[in-house]
Amino acid sequence: MSTSGLLLAAAAALGAGVTCAPRAPRVWLALTVGGCAAALGAAARVLTTGERWTFEGTVALGGEALCFQLDGLGAWFLALLAVVGAAGAVYAHEYWSEARHPRSARAGRVWWTVLLACMGGVLVAANGLHFLIAWELFTVAAFTLITLDRQRADVRAAGWLYLAASHLATLALFAFFGLLAARTGGWALGPMRAQADLAPLYWLALFGFGLKAGLFPLHVWLPSAHSSAPSHVSAILSGVAIKLGIYGIVRFGGWLPTPPDAGWVLVGFGVTSAVLGAAFALAQHDLKRLLAYCSVENIGVILVAVGFALIGAERGDAPWGRIALAGGLLHVWNHGLFKSLLFLGAGSVLHATRTRRMTELGGLWRAMPWTASTFAIGAAAIVALPPLNGFVSEFGIYLGLLGAVRAGGTEALGGTAAIVLLALTGALALAIFAKVIGVVFLGAPRTADARAAHECGPWMRAPLLALAGACVLSGVLPVALWNLAGVAVEAWRPAPPPSASVATLEGVGTLMPLLLAALVVAAAVLARRVRPSSAPRQPTWDCGYTLPSARMQLSAGSFAAIAVAWFAAVLRPERRVHTPDEVSARRQEFDERTPEVILERVVQPVSTAVLQLANIVRRSQHGRAQTYLVYLLVGLLLIALLEWGA
Repeated sequence: MSTSGLLLAAAAALGAGVTCAPRAPRVWLALTVGGCAAALGAAARVLTTGERWTFEGTVALGGEALCFQLDGLGAWFLALLAVVGAAGAVYAHEYWSEARHPRSARAGRVWWTVLLACMGGVLVAANGLHFLIAWELFTVAAFTLITLDRQRADVRAAGWLYLAASHLATLALFAFFGLLAARTGGWALGPMRAQADLAPLYWLALFGFGLKAGLFPLHVWLPSAHSSAPSHVSAILSGVAIKLGIYGIVRFGGWLPTPPDAGWVLVGFGVTSAVLGAAFALAQHDLKRLLAYCSVENIGVILVAVGFALIGAERGDAPWGRIALAGGLLHVWNHGLFKSLLFLGAGSVLHATRTRRMTELGGLWRAMPWTASTFAIGAAAIVALPPLNGFVSEFGIYLGLLGAVRAGGTEALGGTAAIVLLALTGALALAIFAKVIGVVFLGAPRTADARAAHECGPWMRAPLLALAGACVLSGVLPVALWNLAGVAVEAWRPAPPPSASVATLEGVGTLMPLLLAALVVAAAVLARRVRPSSAPRQPTWDCGYTLPSARMQLSAGSFAAIAVAWFAAVLRPERRVHTPDEVSARRQEFDERTPEVILERVVQPVSTAVLQLANIVRRSQHGRAQTYLVYLLVGLLLIALLEWGA
């Protein structure tokens, strides 16, 4: 792997992004896609050969010589970054073009390059100080991309919330790496499991990386940031950026000794994020905010797998723990594919209709067949329907959990509870995307913008088709990806690979192509038999209305009303109802809103109290020397009283 070549490609792409020349966007796109292809090739080489790549430079940064390393675990995440980064760049060439966004298109290209380079830097950093530098630059780049449309107040608010949460995470990581360097005598990163005194530091890492990953209840920044950002930025935030939080949790769970209960804590956070993330998603009326909460849900599913991997490591490196981790890492990859596809599909809907509110959409399948079809593939993948990739990774996680159940003891109880709650999450996910497909793409258009919708152009359509094809391909060929995930698990903690699960997946892998072929044949037969009828078409039963309209359809709120009521104690839905009280009512209204409970009921009141206290303290700093002398005298008296009492 040529490090100089990758750095040269990044520098050239950055230069092309800054340039105002007419062909600069295409030059930037070619260089960005080429750099992503090179990174993908490097990751594929590490994953297929199992080798570990290291680079030690002579240039110093922050007093530390530059040092990089890439093993199977880092390569697994780097491959995902390369695929989603290239797809997002191609999509942005049309979606966020110079013609549509003359003020921010060039900045978008520049910061996209910085974002990809810095996320790659996080994955190859072999020095804690350089890890922090790349992490902070990646945070700043993401903030700038989120706020590209900064003329809107809601976008600015989402950006500042993201930046505040990210810097809180950075503070925790700065403390983590600082204490780690103080106790080990250097910033170098690598396996340190023999130093038992480092175990408590894992809680700092879990907080910092968990905040970036968006696990519940540290997710407060995620829904607004993912929904307000441009859709290609939402795709890489959900598909890759939050996965760097998972990378940190997994990486340092393998390099450091962990506290005895760390695995169970991860499982607890995981099932909470999975169930409540799905519940909040079901209650949303904004398409992109719904997808954002689905990211919280899937991060929870991955954390359950990582938690059982740590529990298995404590039980003598039990094979079921490594199987669960392999399934979790496979879900990292698969979620990156189908969630990027879904966000890009939502961007096409927004591009065509200028709205994200599902109650203003409907009937888009006829106008946008490519977008609707690829979105449906992503929806089927995220609810884990075979033969798509979401089924394969969740099947691997369930294999690990079933192994824990067979182990008996506490693991059996925890594994059973996790299986039940993940099954509940799967049912909620199915309801979520039945709602999305039904309300957004089926039925009749609800507004003039929905009636005037049009299909996206070729630059936006190509990434949709590529990601949809990747979801299908990785679903029908699961064994190849499972073996590569085994290489990543081996890099996490060297041990024999979980071969028992490979035999099980080989049987599943044989059935997947057959199932896909059966579905294709069934679709072809159905298409031949279902032909336009010559019989006159009549409206359905209209409940006595003489003029049925598009309003007489299930809305996003009514579709999920019963399920939302189940979680009302947590969701706290707010309703505004005006019931007609006369025979010929002129006004009747029903509206329901699900608040951001943690943000609005916990974070904002606490921050308001802190600001009020800060204002009180600020008033005491008025510049009068006499008052400062009184402060000093009062302080001395308090010290004297404390000494006298002691």
